This record gives sequence, structure tokens and C-alpha cells, in this order.
Amino acid sequence: MKLLKQLFNFYLNASIHVALSCFALVHITFHVFHIQYDNAMALFVFFGTVVGYNFVKYDSLVRVNRKIVGRQLKVIAVLSFFSLLLVGYYFFHLKRITQIVSFGILAVTALYTLPFFPNKKNARNWAGVKIYIVALCWVGATLVLPLVNAEIPFSTDFFIKCIQRFVLVFVLILVFEILDLTKDDPHLKTVPQSIGVKKTKILGFALLIPFWFLEVFISTFNYHDAVINLIMVLMLLSFIFFATPNRPKYYTSFWVESVPIFWWLMIAYLK
Repeated sequence: MKLLKQLFNFYLNASIHVALSCFALVHITFHVFHIQYDNAMALFVFFGTVVGYNFVKYDSLVRVNRKIVGRQLKVIAVLSFFSLLLVGYYFFHLKRITQIVSFGILAVTALYTLPFFPNKKNARNWAGVKIYIVALCWVGATLVLPLVNAEIPFSTDFFIKCIQRFVLVFVLILVFEILDLTKDDPHLKTVPQSIGVKKTKILGFALLIPFWFLEVFISTFNYHDAVINLIMVLMLLSFIFFATPNRPKYYTSFWVESVPIFWWLMIAYLK
């Protein structure tokens, strides 16, 4: 039992679960825009997420705070290194324009983590900015890159899906920020710090209404996907409603981050 718990914690701490969530969103993009499955694109995003998230989470811990690297962190570093090699491998299987756009996403991730100016904070510590940067990166990686690589022109459907995907990630992060309310630096000015937990929940509820109704305006609208999206929205509503700063870390690090995975599985198997 102890070994299973250690493996599960490693699965979460090594960002494999969040990478699987991004992988699921790429599959949803393939489904919505009728793109033939692209293994290189999907795995590029998966391994890129592992590398990106581990870099963001552990860079300051090791480089800035000079923490002693434990056994698990060493294994995560090895996993991240091999993931980086696979990112490079799949990168060269993407179209040139996709490679260029991916560098833009990489630049935003680097801006989020590293201070570009002496004695200045990185974008992660800019007041009120974190949630927008993370949401934009997810939209870029899971929606923009697959469409660019498939050479699908940017249509009204594309912009609607960008708004929906941004709102989805924004709401997911709101739940994280509620749970991290007592841990986050007050200078970050996260949404719960700025408006309180109750108003943050109301904001999350309010955002999910246009999120679902925008589905009606998609040219490929069908009732099957609309019902699945509604189930996913109800799932998110429940996670927001029951979110409190006292919830265990698994509430967000596993269950909340599982929402895109559940969404993908519903699309794949509830036909």
C-alpha cells in the first residue's frame, strides 16, 4: 500500500497527470475539428507538458532556494531529461510553422519562470497575471498547435473554441487558487485573494454558462457533444462548489486535473 501511494505521488509530482490532461485536450481538438489523429503532435504536447511543468515547479526550488535534491526529485529530473529528448524528436516531425508557433509558447513559459531582468521577478510572481499566462499556454499547446499543424484555417469555430478552452483552464485554475489561498504569497493577488472565495466561486459558475452556450454556435454542433459538454460543466460546477482551502492536495492535483481526461473518455466511449 505504501509503495502504491509513493508511485501515485510520483505520478502527480512528476507532472504526468497534468500532461495526460493536455494530451486529452489535444484529442478533443482532433475530434472537434475532424483532424486525423497525429501521434507526433499529441506526444509532443504530452512530453512538452512534462518538461514545462517540471521546469516551472522545480526550477526555483533548486536554482534559487538551493534546496537539497532528494531521491524523488532526482528521478523526476531524469524523467524530464528523457521527456526533453522526446520533445526534440517529435518537434522535427511537426510542420515548420508549428515549430515556430511552439517556440512562441516556449518563450511565454520561460517568461513565466525566469526573470529576464536583473533584480526583477518572473511573470509567475506578477500580481494577477499568473492565471492568464497559464490559460494562454494551454490554449496555445492544446488547440492552436494541432490546428496549425493540420493546416486548418482560423475560422469562427476556431475563435469560439479558443474562448471555450481559455475559460475551461481559467475555471480549473480558480479551483487551484481557492485551495492554495492560505499558501500563496499575498502579493500574487490571485482571484480569491482579490475578491474572496465566495465571489471566486460565483465567477467560476458565471463563466461556465457562456462556456456551454458557445457550443451552440459551432458549425459542427451536435447534440451528442453538447450533452457531454453539459456533463463536464456540471462536474466542474461541483468541484468549484466544494472547493475550500482545507481540501487535501489530491482534490486539485488529481481530481480537478482529471476533468479534461473524463471529457475525452466520454467523447471516445459514449457514442
